[in-house]
Amino acid sequence: MFEHLRAFFTNLITPVARLLLRLNVSPDAVTVVGTLGVVLAAVWFFPQGELLLGVLVITAFVFSDLLDGTMARISGRTSSWGAFLDSTLDRMGDSAIFGGLVLYYAWVVESQVLAALTLYCLVTGWLTSYARARAESLGYEAKGGIAARADRLVAVLVAAGLSDTFAVPVLLEVVLWLLAIASTATVVQRILTVRRQARAAV
Repeated sequence: MFEHLRAFFTNLITPVARLLLRLNVSPDAVTVVGTLGVVLAAVWFFPQGELLLGVLVITAFVFSDLLDGTMARISGRTSSWGAFLDSTLDRMGDSAIFGGLVLYYAWVVESQVLAALTLYCLVTGWLTSYARARAESLGYEAKGGIAARADRLVAVLVAAGLSDTFAVPVLLEVVLWLLAIASTATVVQRILTVRRQARAAV
């Protein structure tokens, strides 16, 4: 859903990518710094109930996910190692965001149901990514679905920011319920997609 915005933001940050390369900053360094920023902001601000501030800081660092890839393409430094590092640290950042929200609901809101719901979203997010990675390692394709990584990330961050700004906590709760359903559907969809490919290959 939100993937078409990548081209726009990529064009926007290309001058920044060129500048960092001229300063001898490596794409891997940007990946690591961006992930650390996301993780620290999520586990610091969210458990204290500072959702908007956390979202703003996280959003600033999330752009490193596009920046490092743009730098790698411009410099010709694309590699299997870079792809592995980027994908692995993406999972770390996503886990910190949902993990921070789990602590928010456990410590600030004190709702076991919402904490469990957010944890479920975290787990199904991992399953969505794992299904694709495992499928590709076996020679199959398992992309797509109604809750890809970018969709989940943008939805939860926007909902968290708006919920805090307008003091409407139910907005984030509704989005988390929708994400739980959509993520489950995406995991099932990817499983069935690989099953069809496996049967066709027999």
